[in-house]
Amino acid sequence: MKVIASSLRKGNIVELDDGKLYVVLNAESFHPGKGTPTTQVDMRRISDGVKTAQRYKTTEQVERAHVEEQDFTFLYQDGDGYHFMNAETYDQVTLQSDMVGDQGAYLAPEMKVQLAVYEGTPVSITLPQKATLEVAETEPAIKSQTAASSYKPAVLSNGVRTMVPPFVSVGTKIVVMTADGSYVERAKD
Repeated sequence: MKVIASSLRKGNIVELDDGKLYVVLNAESFHPGKGTPTTQVDMRRISDGVKTAQRYKTTEQVERAHVEEQDFTFLYQDGDGYHFMNAETYDQVTLQSDMVGDQGAYLAPEMKVQLAVYEGTPVSITLPQKATLEVAETEPAIKSQTAASSYKPAVLSNGVRTMVPPFVSVGTKIVVMTADGSYVERAKD
């Protein structure tokens, strides 16, 4: 299925002229004052993991591969990689660490994720947008600090560093965005 280059998003699977499949890592559109708008697409070749970058005119057509989104449950991680189970068929698949990338820090047992499957092979993973984690360490709040403008550094239970409001203390459960680890809110539970 052909789509315009400016509609590509992270996680999309495209087929280039060489007949190989690539997963989009990042897509950014540029609109200069003069000249043609372009889209810079960073990709990883699925077959061997080689990274590449392509620049397209934003209206240029790109072949998007048909992939099937399937729901999986994260089971565990070991030396072989990350293990997932299909919720419907109970089939288990293993993804290598380089395919999961930085998102691996947010994976928790029993977490529901979506895997893009192309001809029976998982090619990319999509985590839920938000994850609830506990603050493992942070500085104590300073009394004169106002909550509106200042944030303090914190380390979460998964080892990710983020910035949190001053009222958050060690042991507090917070909700963060899995894309960048940014603070959203205090957990409701």
